[in-house]
Amino acid sequence: MSHDRLDQLSIDLLGKSYDELNDVQKRVIDLILAEQPSDPRAVFDEGTFWTRLADKVAAIGGSWNFIGGFALALLLWIGVNLALKPLNLAFDPYPFIFLNLLLSTVAAIQAPVIMMSQNRQAAKDRLTAEHDYAVNLRAELEIMRVIDKVDALRSDELMVLCREHAERLAQLQDEVAMLRAERGG
Repeated sequence: MSHDRLDQLSIDLLGKSYDELNDVQKRVIDLILAEQPSDPRAVFDEGTFWTRLADKVAAIGGSWNFIGGFALALLLWIGVNLALKPLNLAFDPYPFIFLNLLLSTVAAIQAPVIMMSQNRQAAKDRLTAEHDYAVNLRAELEIMRVIDKVDALRSDELMVLCREHAERLAQLQDEVAMLRAERGG
């Protein structure tokens, strides 16, 4: 794309030269010239194995199925240990110290993993919001361009109508003058 074309389009649509625009406005002008909006998913990196794993852990850990399964596992752990205590076969007798250690470990690992996933999702959301803004701005600019074209067409139509009315008025004035001449003369 030539810089002159970018400048002309940005001046026509935004009233500023291309170099005076911010990054989002420049992207919109580029999109208009390219005639297709970009896909934010194509821009966003899918990430490493670990970031994808963090997303999956957060998706599973933040579900009702996980909560229900975890509650069931806790009840089974406690129930089995309480049932085996009279037989002196309990592997984690009351007060369930090993269970507390496991729960603390799960919480210590799960919290940062969920935060990593949330940070990644926030970055995706920012990209999507920028894309939406660019698409909306592009649509608004296209609408403004269409309105300008419609206004130009209406102006042309009004000029034609004004000329036609002026011609008819001149004809009527000529006819009135002829009728006055016939009556008066």
